[in-house]
Amino acid sequence: MPGPGTNFRNIVWPFAIAETILWAASYYAFPAFLLEWERDLGWSKTALVSAFTTALVLSAVCAPLVGRLIDRGHARAVFTTSVMASIILLLLLSRITEYWQFFAIWMGLGIAMSGMLYEACFTVLTRSLGTGAKQAITVVTLIAGLAGTLSFPAAHALSAAIGWRDAIQVFAAAVALVALPLVWIGCRHIDHHHSTLPVEQPSRSGAARAALRSPGFWLLALAFTTLAINHGAIIPHLLPILADRQIDPNTAVFAASMIGPMQVTGRLAMMVSEKHVSVFAIGLACFIAMSIASLALMFSGDIAGLLILFVILQGASNGIATIVRPVIVAEIMGKANYGTVAGMIATPFLLGFAFGPTIAALVWSGSGYDTVLLLTFGTTMLGMIALLAAKKYS
Repeated sequence: MPGPGTNFRNIVWPFAIAETILWAASYYAFPAFLLEWERDLGWSKTALVSAFTTALVLSAVCAPLVGRLIDRGHARAVFTTSVMASIILLLLLSRITEYWQFFAIWMGLGIAMSGMLYEACFTVLTRSLGTGAKQAITVVTLIAGLAGTLSFPAAHALSAAIGWRDAIQVFAAAVALVALPLVWIGCRHIDHHHSTLPVEQPSRSGAARAALRSPGFWLLALAFTTLAINHGAIIPHLLPILADRQIDPNTAVFAASMIGPMQVTGRLAMMVSEKHVSVFAIGLACFIAMSIASLALMFSGDIAGLLILFVILQGASNGIATIVRPVIVAEIMGKANYGTVAGMIATPFLLGFAFGPTIAALVWSGSGYDTVLLLTFGTTMLGMIALLAAKKYS
């Protein structure tokens, strides 16, 4: 039987490297190339962002189907098909001339992302590695947390050297030559792994109906959706929020750039402390930290140190929450039909993340960014209460 070291060599490390490339080339490619598209194509930022929002919505809608397919033993088909589709779509993206083409390609990428990014990856790891899934997910997110650090400078340097169209083709080549083979290797070993759970064969809607009857399901969905709304509302608006507080632009950009490294730092801290603190307690701490972060950001214009506190708490807690969410779902809802249940919980989570920027913009237009931050504080506190209530169903 393969031991933990073999599992990490054959499954976890291939997925960790592949996820880094996939996040960099798909999700982070949008913000990385946004200004290039705006300048070169002449479409408004609002029009461009609407395509990305639609992609995230489609990714959320497809999450339950992806989870169900993985439950039924089709992990390799789901992953490889999604990755190959993303390669084709990125190549097509490099050739667009019309807005409808841009919009349609991002719709396709949204569907592809549902089958190849974190939600699908976590489902596969949770089903196949059992009690080792938490450590595996930690390693994957620790490495893939650097995807933005890879995507932004690569997009900037390549666009300056060869233009954004050829730069997108380089991204597609990285997916084809690095991510795709690694995904294939990881899935092949998962197929033969001794602890892979039996393939579930429920009725098409049996697992969904069972989950929907559980109060724990609804409480978990509510809890994690509030985290998505919080992060989705704050991060896209962070520079305007800091400008509203008279923060120096250079300081504001540096603070925004440190959110990613803080996610990685938070995950490292979790790896050190996880033997002494329960996963549920760590998850609860994430809600508290993100609530405090909203208040720190609100008053960061008056007390400079609060901006540092915001960056640390917001980044670290979001990074840790990415890991603990699938583990807590498995603890409370069980591992039977895990992919289906996790996919259903992921749907409102991803929708919250997709619509967070729009919610924040609407609130800002009516009453300013202070109200936005009060909203993120309140919703995250509500999420904490929901998570505590869900615990009794474990």
